[in-house]
Amino acid sequence: MRDSSFFGTLAAAGVCLGGVAAYALLRRRPSPDELERKRRDLLVQQGRIIDATVIDISDLDAEESGRPNGMQLILYKYEAAGVVYECSQDVTMLRHIVNIYDCRLGFPASVRYDPHNPGNSLIVAEGWSGLRDTANSVPLHGRPRTAAPSLR
Repeated sequence: MRDSSFFGTLAAAGVCLGGVAAYALLRRRPSPDELERKRRDLLVQQGRIIDATVIDISDLDAEESGRPNGMQLILYKYEAAGVVYECSQDVTMLRHIVNIYDCRLGFPASVRYDPHNPGNSLIVAEGWSGLRDTANSVPLHGRPRTAAPSLR
């Protein structure tokens, strides 16, 4: 009687371990693009915003990047807790949101970053963009416009 109980427990444990192993092997793993989107979503929801500067753009073709669609990067820098970070964001999958050729180099921008890991940052995401059209960081609403001087 004791031996059948032992073998029954051993069989149940084997079935459980087999189920865990099958789940680990057969489960759908997120693609790198899905992981990147989750990272962007988390930073948009929880990241702190800080001033940055767009320092360069890079458009690599398929041969240079080793990817079939090429790669588009925005390079930017910001300072957090006295440390200057120079980062790049791959915006290839965000082409429908941002045109890298419209980015103004040297212009101020905003960056969202993880305060626990300041190197983890982004400058544009699906629902948020830190890129600016003008060098003014604050729109001047409510102030009367002055007429431009004429050149007579």
